[in-house]
Amino acid sequence: MGIWTWPLMGIVVIVMAISAYSTIRVMNFEKKRQRVNDSPISEEVKEHPALFNPVFWVYILALGFMLLMIAYLALSSPN
Repeated sequence: MGIWTWPLMGIVVIVMAISAYSTIRVMNFEKKRQRVNDSPISEEVKEHPALFNPVFWVYILALGFMLLMIAYLALSSPN
């Protein structure tokens, strides 16, 4: 196993957990919505539509992970 295997596995688990949580929330919302037709969009989603998008969370986590690895490699180099 390489040095990147465990951090990558950690990121994958985090992304899977966030995606599963988001999916469960959407499923619960759909169940409630089926009971009441044409329910209004909540104010929270109207104000922040990208906040609950898991793709944006993946980009943010990947960027943080890359910055962490760049800092680690820069600080651990023998120069």
